[in-house]
Parts: sequence; structure tokens; C-alpha cells
Amino acid sequence: MERVWNFSAGPAVLPEEVLKIAAEQMLNYENSGMGVMEMSHRSKVYDKIIKDAEADLRKLMNIPNNYKVLFLQGGGHLQFSMVPLNLMKNKVADYIVTGEWAKKAAKEAAKYLKVNKIASSDDKNFTYIPDLSNLKVSPDADYVFICQNNTIYGTRFTELPDTSGKDLVSDMSSNILSEPFDVTKFALIFAGAQKNIGPAGTTIVIIREDLLTDDLPEYCPTMLSYKIHADKDSLYNTPPTYGIYVCGLVFKHLLANGGVEQMYKKNLEKANLLYDFLDNSKLFKGTVAKKDRSLMNVTFVTDSEEINDRFVKEATAAGLVNLKGHRSVGGMRASIYNAMPVEGVKALVKFMGDFERKVLNES
Repeated sequence: MERVWNFSAGPAVLPEEVLKIAAEQMLNYENSGMGVMEMSHRSKVYDKIIKDAEADLRKLMNIPNNYKVLFLQGGGHLQFSMVPLNLMKNKVADYIVTGEWAKKAAKEAAKYLKVNKIASSDDKNFTYIPDLSNLKVSPDADYVFICQNNTIYGTRFTELPDTSGKDLVSDMSSNILSEPFDVTKFALIFAGAQKNIGPAGTTIVIIREDLLTDDLPEYCPTMLSYKIHADKDSLYNTPPTYGIYVCGLVFKHLLANGGVEQMYKKNLEKANLLYDFLDNSKLFKGTVAKKDRSLMNVTFVTDSEEINDRFVKEATAAGLVNLKGHRSVGGMRASIYNAMPVEGVKALVKFMGDFERKVLNES
């Protein structure tokens, strides 16, 4: 069977070139006589793999020397706990709630500190990003938290909030490396790898060094200390070795293909192709405010659940898979991360056009 166009929100499509290299090296990595998933994380061979991955990510994102890069486990969900446990001083934090993941992050943080929801788009089912111009940031807030791209609802922050000098923490699980960001605007960035970087099981944390501390609550598990992992260069325990290796391959692939700046151009092209179609369609329509549209996750519907279901079924049969929207919102969702080629989006738009004409002719 030929490879399909995979629009999954995560785990998501990876670059074919990366998959081919991983396949070639599966049994014997660079004449080591073994595959990466078999080798010790303490070996010299693997030490080079993880250090190269960090160095390449630093190049891609222009990460300053006063930030640590960590390769961890547990996904974004574990970061919902690690962030408050490591950053709390006054035991107060501000959260901007723009979707399910920010909502869950705030709920988790509330187990450890006082959470103030200083802005939310819950009133319109998270279909927009709230006004960020006059935020009432708490004077005693330890940090301000955002989820920068919302995979379920299809929105994104096009500007960063004014945090009144408070540290900004961002969940970039679904938009990291998709467009240029100034890392110095953030105190901490975290991202699950399975959307825009590599396989599920690896989590990347980029944290400013002054936030690393041993002064943590006594109930904080050792494994949830950023400083423990930073001091041991992400090798305190056995890391997700194979996942980090594939992430490293993706980083090299991006560097060889123009870096984040070139990815951003391609992502704009892909998103514009799909949004332009939706804006002119007589059958499909987008579900979020135009000014807040995500470049990574495009959500859309028709006026009929029956037609929605039919579309997903026929698209799947045509090799355009994982277009069903999240169960909490329904409809459709096309996730068009870095590794989704422009050709895949063109194929989707063509299919949508053909489907629309067929349905309208039936009525």
C-alpha cells in the first residue's frame, strides 16, 4: 500500500527522508553493530547523538547560552505539574485559557498553587484568542502560562501577551519550529515531540538557567526537578533514546532545508491554500476567528453531521486520513505540520472541491 496523506493531530506525519534514514540505520547505526534503541545511553556513540540533537535545536531556534535544553519524558501533561512545582515562589500563577490543554494545565497547577485565569475564550468554545492588550497580571504571579497553538480548536497566538515583567511560560507542543520565535521572550518553553518534531515519548524543555533551583517543595518527586535533569544533561535516568535520535534527524533535516524561516514560508503557503478554499466554499466553513487561525491545525465543518461523516469516510478511502475533528468538537480537522508537504494540502483541497461539487449537485 502506498503512503497516505496523514493529517493526524499527533502522533503526526514525519519527513519521509528522516524515516528512510532511520530505516537504513535500524539494525546498524554508523557501524556500531547495533541499532540506536539497543545501545546504552551512557555510551560514547549515544552521547554524540544527544549532544548533536541539542546543538542542532539551538541553531534552529537561536537558543541563547543562558537557557538549558532538556530531553524529558511524560509529554505536555507532565509539564503541567513540573512547571508549577519548579517555578513557584509566591505560589500564585496566571493562566490564559484558550483551549483544552491550557484548561487542563490550569487545573493541574491548582493542586500546588493559586491559579488566576486572567483571560479566557471559553465563552465562545475557544474559537478565538482573547484580547491581550489590557491583561490584569497578578502582581505576585510567579509566571504567566499560555498554550500558543490550540490543536483541538484551531487557534493560535499571533502576538504574545504583555506579562508586566512576569515570566512567560509557553506550551509549544504543536507549533514549535513552525515559525520563528524569540526564545528570550520566554522563561520556559515545553513541547511534546509527537506533533512537529519526532515520535511520541520525547518532551523538550527550554528553560532559562536562573529558574533552575534545588529549593523545591519537599513533596516534589526527584524526577520532576528541572535542575536534576539539567545537571545531568538529560541523562539522570534512561531518556527516550530512540525518540531523541529521530528528533535529531528531524533537526538535521530542517537545517538542511532552510531552517525555521523556510518552514514558516511553507506553512503559510499550506495554510493559505486551505483557508482560501474554505473562505470561498459553499459547503465547508472554518470554525474560528480569521485573525486567530492556526497555521498547524485547520478546523472546519459543513452544516450537516451526516455530510461531515460522509466526507471523512470518503476522504479516508481516497488516502486522505485522520481528518475527523476532535471528539469534543466534531467536524473536521486537518493538521498540516512541518512534515506535511504542500502537495498533501493541494490533494486535500482538490478532494474537497470535488466532494463539494458532488454534494451540491445532489441537492
